[in-house]
Amino acid sequence: MGPVRKAMEDANVEKSDIHEIVLVGGSTCIPKVQQLLKDYFDGKEPNKGVNPDEAVASGAAVQGGILSGEGGDETKDILLLDVAPLTLGIETVGEGVPQIEVTFEVDANGILNVRAVDKGTGKSEKITITNDMGHLSQEYIERMVQEAEEFAEEDRKVKERIDARNRLETYVYNMKNQIGDKDKLADKIDSDDKETIDTALKEVLEWSDDNQTAEKEDYDEKLKEVEAICNPIITKVYQKSGGSGAGEESEDDEDLHVEL
Repeated sequence: MGPVRKAMEDANVEKSDIHEIVLVGGSTCIPKVQQLLKDYFDGKEPNKGVNPDEAVASGAAVQGGILSGEGGDETKDILLLDVAPLTLGIETVGEGVPQIEVTFEVDANGILNVRAVDKGTGKSEKITITNDMGHLSQEYIERMVQEAEEFAEEDRKVKERIDARNRLETYVYNMKNQIGDKDKLADKIDSDDKETIDTALKEVLEWSDDNQTAEKEDYDEKLKEVEAICNPIITKVYQKSGGSGAGEESEDDEDLHVEL
């Protein structure tokens, strides 16, 4: 939530000034991120109507159309503003008290031009910061690629661990949604059963928060444990109501996975 608070601070807005939260970007697909945002904005439901996988590509296409002049009527009235992704400021040394006028200019190619003029003496200096300044050397890039190949197996294990955690947290939040929605199970589930599920979900979320470096097998085991508690209750509710939301009936509830 640090970047969220920083963005609001930079924009000089309060939470009460925010009318709508629009989720864009891969990390906003994570249920935990969505819940953190909802909690931070006092229960305001985020807008998930924008496809996060298409948003950046769409913006890049619009920018490309404008820069190339081939965007046609759809982009002719769009004003393209470039930004510098760094904090810009001025530092002086010594005890003189100069009056310096500094101009920062970013052109369409992402080139930053900085010009400073001492208004007292009229002396000026200029620097151009191009796209390739500070970029990595080809040798360094090749070494990074080699190291990446060497650690490919470790990366695979990390991905499996993250995927397992996401499956666990997705199940938990989907289950909370099921038992909290009046159009789903809120009015159909017994209070004791609801309390049993609530307790199980709370415990597994606390475990997940306290064990963020757990192994894939640990997350898988926790998922099985919480499913063993919740799935039979959900199945019983659907069978009583004659619904089929829990999937086909199974002789063994241990093997049943609820489709949410």
